[in-house]
Amino acid sequence: MSLRLEMLQVARLSRSVLGDEACALIESYLRGQQNDDGGFRDRDGESDLYYTSFAVDALTALQVELPEASLGGYLETKLESLEELDFVHLCCLSRCLSALSHSPDQVQIARVMERIETYRAEAGGYNQSEGNETGSAYACFLAYGAYSDHRLSLPDIEGVTRCLESLQTPGGAWANDVELPIPNIPATAAAVTLCRNLRLPVPEATPHWILNSLHPTGGFLPFPGAPVPDLLSTAVALHALDGLQVGFENQKDLLLDFVDSLWTAAGGFHGTWDDDDLDIEYTYYGLLALGHLAL
Repeated sequence: MSLRLEMLQVARLSRSVLGDEACALIESYLRGQQNDDGGFRDRDGESDLYYTSFAVDALTALQVELPEASLGGYLETKLESLEELDFVHLCCLSRCLSALSHSPDQVQIARVMERIETYRAEAGGYNQSEGNETGSAYACFLAYGAYSDHRLSLPDIEGVTRCLESLQTPGGAWANDVELPIPNIPATAAAVTLCRNLRLPVPEATPHWILNSLHPTGGFLPFPGAPVPDLLSTAVALHALDGLQVGFENQKDLLLDFVDSLWTAAGGFHGTWDDDDLDIEYTYYGLLALGHLAL
């Protein structure tokens, strides 16, 4: 199963927590973020593949129709200008193409994958920028997702394995890259998901390290000593724990209160308590977190 579908299976369960009225508000918010060119808005109001991919997955999680005609037109313009896309946006394009009901052109998919491969790190794995010696956990996660979305095998799994091994930190966590070896929840969650899918061992201490990042008032801190928890870290921490079959029943009420504190009747989610803006990305992570809390 692709990483996208794995997460969507859980995010769909959020409907049982939200109820029909809240789901309708979220759908309305998401649809209102689509621009005339078919793409969905970033925080500056511009169409962006990154935010479009989260809008597509959030609408899919709500089990409502995608605006395929307008969305397909937007994606086609991106396929025509692949050389202008960076690594993250190439992976987002791959994800969006896999969401369309009709089978994407395999020649086009091959072109996207060829561009993704230009971001291979010399020591193995992938990096968000070209020409790097070492890779990052986030880039490896995105690359694996891009391939798995189209049922393609990831090339050079051994290189990705070496990259993940180089990013492990004491205590069972992972850093995102070797240049800033700080253990953090997003990198650890990405590594855990990759290890599960690639059938690599996960340290016994990992679940404890993740659970130890839970803030006393709810939500997961992105890294030790962070001032406040955030919705992205909370959603991916829950996904990692669930993937490791580690329960968090005793914390569910606390976590539900945290997620609820970031939702508004405008239909979107904030990223943190200090975030004044609604965001498509965090709205998706709100659905993913609620899906795990519905289990």
